[in-house]
Amino acid sequence: MRDHTATRIIDARPAPALRRYVRSYVGFDLREFPAGVHCGPPGRALTTVISLSGPLGVGAGVDDGSPVTRFDSVAGGLMRRSVAIHHDGRQHGVQVSLTPLGARAVYGVPAAELAHRLVPLDELLGALGVELVDRLRAATSWAARFAVLDESLLRAVGRGDGDCLYRVRPEVAEAWRRLVAAQGRVQVGAVATELGWSRRYLTERFRGEVGLSPKTFARVLRFEHAHELATARDPLPWADVATVSGYADQAHLVRDWREFTGRSPTVWRRGEVLLGAG
Repeated sequence: MRDHTATRIIDARPAPALRRYVRSYVGFDLREFPAGVHCGPPGRALTTVISLSGPLGVGAGVDDGSPVTRFDSVAGGLMRRSVAIHHDGRQHGVQVSLTPLGARAVYGVPAAELAHRLVPLDELLGALGVELVDRLRAATSWAARFAVLDESLLRAVGRGDGDCLYRVRPEVAEAWRRLVAAQGRVQVGAVATELGWSRRYLTERFRGEVGLSPKTFARVLRFEHAHELATARDPLPWADVATVSGYADQAHLVRDWREFTGRSPTVWRRGEVLLGAG
């Protein structure tokens, strides 16, 4: 568990039985930041956020006129653009990151059903989702909240009829693993050939399970790597971020950054008021 005491960002690993389905928990208590819009970037995980204070104002796109909906808890599928999180300088809550192949186990649906969507958590978990939010808000420590998440998500997994991952074609699971391991820097055609499928068939089956094509998912992974480099405590120059994360050049990075965040890298950095939070 890591604790950044200045901004109270705490992350923890889920219980061992959940780790094939859930990547991480993050607790956050951010205060005294300028009010603004935080770009929640696309990445490899399905993200759920549960507010421990007031409702979250979330839009499906940044600076594009997307309507803002208020959620006490919100679950999102894989995205190909950032979501806009509107805040008044205070954010207090818990973030849960699920693997795409774990969506069946926890939510009972393939990740593809949630792609490009934001839905209230209780639409997926029913009464268990309502109970989870209430218990998290009643807990008085981060350790207790993470324990509540473990217990509740294990119950969600236990409601299924066996191991949901067995319903996922092993070729799709292996393609996902290879794309993630390479941070998107792998040829989809080569992966398909190694799996004994055509590129077209892999694309159809992968999109049907995950919600993005393998090519788009690879681009998201490359952007995710670049975003991690750009938000590091001592970020690299943009040209170096482009090189390290596998872009042909800085112009290529800028094009993808605009597509995935709605902003150029420079405008994004100038407007992202929560950069100092982690």
